[in-house]
Amino acid sequence: MIPSISPVREKLWSFQDLLTLRATHWLRQRKGAMPASPMQEVRAVLEQTVQQGHDPWNDDAVRICVDLDGRIFLDWVGQLRADAYGQSATKSASSIDLLDVFGDSPGLVRPTPHVRIAPARLSGEPHVLDTRIGTLILFALIKDGYDSGAVAKLYDLPEAQVREAVQYEMDLAA
Repeated sequence: MIPSISPVREKLWSFQDLLTLRATHWLRQRKGAMPASPMQEVRAVLEQTVQQGHDPWNDDAVRICVDLDGRIFLDWVGQLRADAYGQSATKSASSIDLLDVFGDSPGLVRPTPHVRIAPARLSGEPHVLDTRIGTLILFALIKDGYDSGAVAKLYDLPEAQVREAVQYEMDLAA
């Protein structure tokens, strides 16, 4: 894989590059009874999303999933599921979304319902959904003694979102 930011000299990898490498590594490993996915399918699915102008790591219109047989699928919102070769496929209840497969670690793009990580926003710092308010800022205020109600009022956020962001940072620190 060629880094998207700097392909020569000093290698600079984007957040999407790292997500792609991590997902590809996971797909290529045997997972208990689940076989490794063929590299040809991994490549085909990633190429399909790019050719259609989508980014599977930041675009809610497409999700990459794998079933327990190691077959890879694209779930297009409002459309049928397609396999790595663009053929229609039935949805399996036992499929795994690639953004959610990495064990007990938080999601890489959508770690909680109201926390997002996007390279183009706050330099990739976790932030509250649809804002530029970093979770670390909220966590620091709570740690300094402010209560979640006061912080929520300060940033005009629902208090539940402030508590969720703070909990996310606490989980990362643990």
